[in-house]
Amino acid sequence: MSDVLSTAGRRQPTQARAKERVERILGIALARMADAGSDSLRMSDIASEAGISIGSLYQYFPDKGSIIATLAERYNAEGRACVAEIFARVAKPSDLEAALVATLDGYYRMFCEEPAMRDIWSATLADKALQEIDAADCRAHGTQLADLLRRLRGKTNRPRAELDRAAFLTMQLIAAIVRAAIAQPRKEGDALIETAKRLRPWAGLIGEIVP
Repeated sequence: MSDVLSTAGRRQPTQARAKERVERILGIALARMADAGSDSLRMSDIASEAGISIGSLYQYFPDKGSIIATLAERYNAEGRACVAEIFARVAKPSDLEAALVATLDGYYRMFCEEPAMRDIWSATLADKALQEIDAADCRAHGTQLADLLRRLRGKTNRPRAELDRAAFLTMQLIAAIVRAAIAQPRKEGDALIETAKRLRPWAGLIGEIVP
């Protein structure tokens, strides 16, 4: 079976060899970003290190933005899976705050353990063509929390749209806290995360859910 072209113009690998090549390309890009940031990415350098022609590289990734987008989507999917696992363990309203704290800690840990994530996030926000990836991820996290709130609260008099907005903003706050923390040296970042837990930016939301 041959590779097929996606609507975005990127060749989607279907053969095992092609899939391995794509993974090698992404691994090289990730390592370079971890060492020197996203600005260090050069398509010619990636092709050379991967042992392929620049034309072959362009078949899979038409530009470095498409590489960053693929990496961002992978990390976002990993993050949503972690949040889903945390939320699945919530059995009663009183468990909600612990779940939100675990979400905060989990995301902060991901960024600390994978330095390239910081550059991927920065590159995504800086590029208008990539900003929708971040926006879609934020909406997905809001939906995850809103679904959890409905499960905990059951029938509520609050309009659905209002609950959706509250959930969206809460997850945005958590993301903003993590992003502020990772922009600082590790010791200060850790302190910011602990301060956020004491400030409890989700307290208003919990107050409406927990009897």
